[in-house]
Amino acid sequence: MQYMLMCCIDETLWQALPEAEREAVMADYHGLLQAWVTDHHYRGGARLQPAATATTLREADGRLVLHDGPFAESREQLGGFHVLECGDLDEALSQARRLPTLRVGGVVEVRPVDPAYRL
Repeated sequence: MQYMLMCCIDETLWQALPEAEREAVMADYHGLLQAWVTDHHYRGGARLQPAATATTLREADGRLVLHDGPFAESREQLGGFHVLECGDLDEALSQARRLPTLRVGGVVEVRPVDPAYRL
């Protein structure tokens, strides 16, 4: 079963961290991703640009409306995501606990990928 791990963090909190700490977090991410590739868990993912670079689309009265920035106003923004192959939710949660996002105040949402719509 595939699970998506969505990593969210308050971007102002992230930017307030010392450069050395941000670099250490990203180095830990790189090591974890390499381990997931080696263990054949990793199916894909990406680090996203800041939320301010987002464009949100919605339809109103049959017309397409574009908005600068993310759809939802929230303290945490989606910073990146990973798709892992895991035997079950417990294994996915065990892998998610390894994400460095957690130790710097971020949150990780773990959600199964719907197999009917997987490419």
